[in-house]
Amino acid sequence: MYGLEKAQNKGHVEGLKTRLHQFLETLDTIEPETADLQEIDQLISMLDDLEEQMEKIKTDK
Repeated sequence: MYGLEKAQNKGHVEGLKTRLHQFLETLDTIEPETADLQEIDQLISMLDDLEEQMEKIKTDK
């Protein structure tokens, strides 16, 4: 059973890495001088998703 849990945790971490990479790419495309509310809301939503994924990883241990 331990091996399955470890594999699931690894999958969660890989998913988290992917989402973090997506966040950083999105952040790089935003121009601070012209950023609008929609772009800021998108970043906040992405951060919320990352937080949820991290909490899931913590509780799955």
